[in-house]
Amino acid sequence: MSTNPRLRALFALLAALVLALAVTACGDDDDGDSEETGTEESATAIQENPDNSGVQLTIGSKNFTEQIVLGEIYAQALEAAGYDVSTDLNLGDEQVALKALDSGDISGYPEYTSTALTSFFDFAPEDVPGDAQQAYEESKDEFAGEGLVSYPPTPFSSANAVGLLSSTADDLGVSTISDLKGKSQDLTLYGSPECRQRIDCLVGLEKYYGLDFKSFTPVDIGLRYEVLDKGDADLSILFTTDAQLFVSDKYTILEDDKGVLPAGNVIFVASQDAADEAGPDFGETIEKVQQNLTLEVMQELNARVDIDKEKPEEAAQEYLQQFGYIQ
Repeated sequence: MSTNPRLRALFALLAALVLALAVTACGDDDDGDSEETGTEESATAIQENPDNSGVQLTIGSKNFTEQIVLGEIYAQALEAAGYDVSTDLNLGDEQVALKALDSGDISGYPEYTSTALTSFFDFAPEDVPGDAQQAYEESKDEFAGEGLVSYPPTPFSSANAVGLLSSTADDLGVSTISDLKGKSQDLTLYGSPECRQRIDCLVGLEKYYGLDFKSFTPVDIGLRYEVLDKGDADLSILFTTDAQLFVSDKYTILEDDKGVLPAGNVIFVASQDAADEAGPDFGETIEKVQQNLTLEVMQELNARVDIDKEKPEEAAQEYLQQFGYIQ
C-alpha cells in the first residue's frame, strides 16, 4: 500500500541487517552450541518487568508528525517494559511542551538539542555545538539546572530549513540562504507561529542574514508543503528529516551557509520525580529503543504517516516490531 516501495525496502533492509547482526553477535558468545545461540528477541527485545507495574507515566510530544511518532515509540516501548503509560501528544511548540513537563502534566517528551539550547537557554545559533555528544552534554547540564533529566541522543539529527519549489529556486537562481539577499523583499515566507520568536527561524533569518521578506505568514506546521504546492508561499520553513525531501526532487533546501539553523539530535527530557519513581528500566528502555533511529529510518517513519497516511501509533509499532523491540 506504500506510495514509495523504495522506502519500504530500505526500512526492511535495515531491520534485517539488525537481525543478522544480533544473531551473529549472540552466536559468537559461545563455542558454537546451537542451543546457546541467541535470537533477535534475546538481543534487542524489551523485557517486561513486573516491578514497573503501577508506575504511571505520561509521555508527551510537540505538534508535528516526527514528534508524535517519537512520542508513540517511547510510550509503546515503556509500556512493553511494564509501565502504566498514557500519552498527551500534539501538545504544541517547545514552550508549551516544557511548561507541561514543569507542571507535571507529562512525565517527559522528546526535544532537540538545538531547540533546547537556543529556545530555552539563550544560546546563539553559532554557539550550538555541531558535535552531537557535546550538544547533549550542554543540554543535559542546562536541563539539570532546571531539575530535569535528559537521556543520550538519537543517531539522527534534524534542523529547520528554508525550502521552496525547485522550479522557483531555478527561476530565482538561488542555492543558499545568502542568495536571497536583494530578493527576499519580493518573497513570501510561511512558517509555524513560533517561528516569529525563534532564532533558528524568522528571527535568525532577519538578524544574521539581513533578510526582509515581503510578508511572513504563520501556518499550521502540517501545511508547510501545501502552501508551496498551492503557490501561497514562495518560501516555507521545512525540516531536514521531512519525507517529502527524500522521495522527490520537487523541493529544494537552501544551504544554511551561515549556520543559523543548527541541526539537533533528539534527547528525551523527563522530570526528576518521574525518573526516580520509574527506576533504571526507564532510561535503559529509552536508550535501547532509539538505537536504530537513523536519518533514513526517521524519514521512512515520517513518510509512512505523511505520505502513506498511516496513523503515528501504527508506524511506531511497526518500527518497534521490525527492529525486534516488541512482538
